[in-house]
Formats: sequence, C-alpha cells, structure tokens
Amino acid sequence: MLTPKSTRPASERLLDAAETLMRTIGLANTTTKAIAREAGCSEAALYKHYANKEELFVRVLMERTPNAGPLMAALDGGPGEGPLQEALAGIARHASLFYAEAMPMAASLFAEPALLTRHREGVQEIGQGPHVVRDALEGRLRRELDAGRLRADADPRAAAALLLGACFQRAFFLHFSGPEAVQPVEEFAPALARTLWAAIG
Repeated sequence: MLTPKSTRPASERLLDAAETLMRTIGLANTTTKAIAREAGCSEAALYKHYANKEELFVRVLMERTPNAGPLMAALDGGPGEGPLQEALAGIARHASLFYAEAMPMAASLFAEPALLTRHREGVQEIGQGPHVVRDALEGRLRRELDAGRLRADADPRAAAALLLGACFQRAFFLHFSGPEAVQPVEEFAPALARTLWAAIG
C-alpha cells in the first residue's frame, strides 16, 4: 500500500514528482514550480532540500533508474575481482540500459540551446555531468593497467570512450530507429566486451 503523500518526507515527494514529470513531459518542460506543485510543496521547500533542478535530475537518474546503481558499483571495482572481460560485459550491459532509460528524459534539452546551457551550468555547480561515468570507467581501467591486467600500451581513457560511446549509440538507435535496429543487450554487451578485450587485454 502506498504511503499517503502528506506523510512522506518532502525530499522524497520532490524526488517522486521530479521523476514523474521528467518521464512524462521531459526535462525541458519540467520546472521547479511544476515539481513543487506536483509534490504539494512550495518552491522554497524544494530549494531547502536540493541545490537546483539539475540536482533533482541527477538524483532521479542515479537513484530511480534500475541500472545506475549496478553500473556505478561495477565501475568502482578493482583489480582481481573476477575475469575482466566479464566485468566489461557487465558494465556494457548496465551502461546500455542506463543510457536507454536516461535518453528520453534528457533529449528535450537539446531543442533549446539556452535551456541546455543553463542545465550544463547547473550540473557543473554540483560536480556532476555525463563525463562522470566515463571518468569512473577510465579510473577502473587505469587500476587494472597498474595491476598488470591490461596490455602495457592500453589507453584507459580511449577504451572507456569506445565502450561507453558504443552503449550510448545503441541507446540512440533504439529510440530513434526502434528495437529492430539494435542487437539485444544480452548479445551486444558480451560482443562489445570481447572486441574491446581483444584490443586491450
């Protein structure tokens, strides 16, 4: 049974409202006023709990999309935690699903340059942004390189860009051209990991 809105903490109601609006009308159309109204709070209450709308967006992505947690946990892993090719396949799977979930919410930003600039600045204020995932994967691969588990000439930054770029492209094709335009993620992720591993392992 759902907890009545009025008894839940305001921070949770605001997060619920932000998620609902971002998923239904897109990030570009989701204002702090609309979030506060949906949550039954004032805009002032929103700013007591969150720095800006962008913090809410990041929190929705990281806490309300099912693949964000497993993805970040995999990126935090270290040398010696099982076969690296398998770890890369898991990262590719979670990244593919995460990008597929996030893309529809964020896509509307690109239609309005001024809004995109404001969003970029807001995300930077809280030390977040799409580069965070790439940097985390680069860090994971650098730790593997330092432990001697990658080829000595492997480039962790380039490898991270290759893997995540392919996952992001799959999400774009999925939404733009439909499911028939992409491999099922259960095939795509291990194939991508195998190909990358052949270059860096």
